[in-house]
Amino acid sequence: MNTENNQSNINMLSHTLTSNKKPFRLITLPISHYCEKVRWALTKLKLPYIEEPHMPPFHLLATGRVGGKSTPVMIIEDGALTDSTDILQYLDKLAPDNAKLYSTDSDSRQQVEQLEDLFDEQLGPATRRWAYFHFMNNSKLMKRIWSNGVPFIERALFPVVFPTVRSIVQQKLNITPESSAQAYEQINSIFEQVSELLADGRTYLVGNNFSAADLTFAALAAPVVRPPEHPMSSASLEELPSKLISEIKKFRETPAGAFALRLYHDRNH
Repeated sequence: MNTENNQSNINMLSHTLTSNKKPFRLITLPISHYCEKVRWALTKLKLPYIEEPHMPPFHLLATGRVGGKSTPVMIIEDGALTDSTDILQYLDKLAPDNAKLYSTDSDSRQQVEQLEDLFDEQLGPATRRWAYFHFMNNSKLMKRIWSNGVPFIERALFPVVFPTVRSIVQQKLNITPESSAQAYEQINSIFEQVSELLADGRTYLVGNNFSAADLTFAALAAPVVRPPEHPMSSASLEELPSKLISEIKKFRETPAGAFALRLYHDRNH
């Protein structure tokens, strides 16, 4: 998901001192799993930040002012970063050696980046499409999902904007019964790949330390395993349709699903 321009921004901004305690400003859609990826990294690295949550389509007003098109967007002293992987790589430059999200060993780093890219490009879109297909026609649940922590005026306008925004999102993300079924199969395929990696008893996906690969997998898998520790959990499992509960339980029972749940259990430690 890296772009040439964003990588240039990372290089240009990497001189920021770790002693600078001014909080980062993080513009989010609270339920977005890509936003959760960045939120988790900031929490893990104990870097101060202020989250600015918005609901669709109001997030576009905030991100557009700083050159972004979607979320997450992280504002730092010298500019803005508009891609979750670019943000993690930037934050990693500020992390002490014993807390790096990317290995200093070139081979291990390459493995981490390849897995992160797989999860960003395939798992994230699939879990988002699968979840939205099941939730999008439930306006009560969608209000809770989209308006968690957002400004009062945005919550108040939800009934007005939701029908139109729902249609736009369904079209933009290609949310159909067929695409949802395809997404389900893609999620299963990636879970199988992760389960195979874990079959040798390893604690983390690459090497002996928690990395961007582990963080990205757990954050982007969250919509289908629904970890109780998720900071933006919107509904208990029991509130969901029985068919959905059954599929979530199947994902949870895989080695990959159990791995994601374990990482969430340890998320704030």
